[in-house]
Amino acid sequence: MTLKYLIQKELLQIRRNSFLPKLIVVFPIMIMLVMPWVMNLEVKNIKVAVVDNDRSTLSGRLVHRIEASDYFIFCGMRPSYEAALTDIEESRADVIVEIPRHYSRDAMTGNVPCTLIAANAVNGTSGSIGASYLANIVVQNLSELAALKGMTVSASNAVKVSTLYLYNNHLNYKVFMIPALMAILLMLLCGFLPALNIVGEKEAGTIEQINVTPVSKATFIFSKLIPYWGIAILVLTVCFVLAWLVYGITPVGNLGLIYLVAMLLALTASGFGLIISNYSDTLQQAMYVMFFFMVCMILLSGLFTPVRSMPDWAQTLTLINPLRHFIEAMRTVFVRGGAFDSITTQVAALTAFAIVMDVWAVLSYKKNS
Repeated sequence: MTLKYLIQKELLQIRRNSFLPKLIVVFPIMIMLVMPWVMNLEVKNIKVAVVDNDRSTLSGRLVHRIEASDYFIFCGMRPSYEAALTDIEESRADVIVEIPRHYSRDAMTGNVPCTLIAANAVNGTSGSIGASYLANIVVQNLSELAALKGMTVSASNAVKVSTLYLYNNHLNYKVFMIPALMAILLMLLCGFLPALNIVGEKEAGTIEQINVTPVSKATFIFSKLIPYWGIAILVLTVCFVLAWLVYGITPVGNLGLIYLVAMLLALTASGFGLIISNYSDTLQQAMYVMFFFMVCMILLSGLFTPVRSMPDWAQTLTLINPLRHFIEAMRTVFVRGGAFDSITTQVAALTAFAIVMDVWAVLSYKKNS
């Protein structure tokens, strides 16, 4: 019965707070409505300057292909490579395409002309992907000419490639990002809010009223955690509804499995937040410590960079990151439709994290008896 009344107290405190109820409702809605459009993994609107040293029909066709592409913003023709390089230095262009002299003649005689693509690699992603897009257009331009003449172009290696995209046929980046955004929401709400809970009562002085009662440490800590577990379920449900209504995206796999791994992450995040709160003396200290760990966990989660692309030491470090296991499980079930046996490793890891964090939260709370 004591636990019931303590949970009621926590819910009343959350409801009477002028900011928290708005945050719990508005934050997931804004994240789901805004972030999938902002965190776009497609590279578009690449500014291209072209230097055409050939001025032939074939080079003109290449220029028109670049100009008609949805991925590029055509910045016009430049008289020389040096002039185009000035555009890049002054941020008026991202990529330069220099068409060599005798481009058409070499292509007609079966030689593959060397077209220079110079990309601004300050942003490595846009530079490399933009150069790859342009290289495909250049090869396509020469391949069509070669097909008309019954020749093959060595740049394309005369190989026809059939590509099949599994589980995400249209390469919709929102399908990839929405499960990860749900993970970030759960970590922020179930991590930050508990992290500010006990330390907030320390600063207000109300924690002393609990310390002089016979309430056990475990009962007190679980009364702090349980409301945030309910908030996690509510937030996840809102995310599913928004993903369906706004983007037409629904989970492919079992919804129960998604709620299972979500609850395990909520247990882990809320326990971790209370651990930080127990060891902190001020709200500012708790916020800075939690922010530090959150940034590290997000960067090592595989959200932005695939884990297999990281160095070996970083891949090893991700094994102790609960966010990595949750994102892998979410994408497996949500996108691929995997069953329980496909996420047993992630479930086991999250269960271990949840037990360790919640037990640690109870033991680290210093109650004056």
